[in-house]
Amino acid sequence: MLRDLLVDHIRDPGASWACGRFGAIAEFHRDPEEPVEIATGQAIEASTSRGAIRLNVLPELRPVAYETISSCIESWGQGVALCLPRERAAMSGRAVVTELGPDRDAVRPLDRDAILFDLGLGGEQADICVRSADPEAIALLRAACGAPLLQNNALVHRLPALSPHRVFCCRMGRIEVYQPIPAPDGKSPEGPHTHVLPRLLAHGRLNAATVPVPEGWLAGMSLFPAHPLLRADGQPTAFDADRYHAFQSLMQQFGDPDLVAGKQAAFTGAQAEIADSDERRHALGFRIGQRQRKWLQEPIAATS
Repeated sequence: MLRDLLVDHIRDPGASWACGRFGAIAEFHRDPEEPVEIATGQAIEASTSRGAIRLNVLPELRPVAYETISSCIESWGQGVALCLPRERAAMSGRAVVTELGPDRDAVRPLDRDAILFDLGLGGEQADICVRSADPEAIALLRAACGAPLLQNNALVHRLPALSPHRVFCCRMGRIEVYQPIPAPDGKSPEGPHTHVLPRLLAHGRLNAATVPVPEGWLAGMSLFPAHPLLRADGQPTAFDADRYHAFQSLMQQFGDPDLVAGKQAAFTGAQAEIADSDERRHALGFRIGQRQRKWLQEPIAATS
């Protein structure tokens, strides 16, 4: 069943994926008409000219579906954290730039002779890497080995111009980004891209506080099924009831029962009882349910 969940969403261009940690994330998106190669063998893969993803279907995998309050008062966030037990999920934990050699695990055969470097930013659950076959980029990265990346201003400032592939790995798989790195004052491109934000890395968190990763588990990979109010680029669209109900099925299977119960209370109008509740997850579900109830009653216009 879990394999079917992953295969169904890798085939859905409306779904997005993320790999990494809080402050260092690779995202995989694709357009509906974009040429894509999909493989559903032992590993599940999707590859476009802009990036690629590989998912390893591991027996210990625990999906955790969740919803959050968003900044838009008429909408909400949703996702599925793909969790593994901490001891199974742990990666290298490197804290300095390190050469790893040819990337024999690259999704595309043409990239398997390029040299992979761990940037030392992944913490416990991810390896945040770059990959290049360009002699100039390789020389610059080799010169930086053995020291923390963020203490090397020369390398940090040169990386956008060199734009090596970004390869973010966890036990669940990897996301590869082939598009150029935008300038510091530039805009992230549509499609696969990465975010490395030193200010957020400094918090030392592995995941955002709103992601309910269970104690003793790590989530190096996340799935974001198609949202009923948002396009893949984050822009608003008309409410899609099919998308809504598809994610509610995931919430029933893999979500927090207290949050689901709080939403149900909002749907049935039990406002006073739940508004006074001390249960944080129940109360959160109630707030989300209040937002969703509007769209279930008036499933027409897009948010703005």
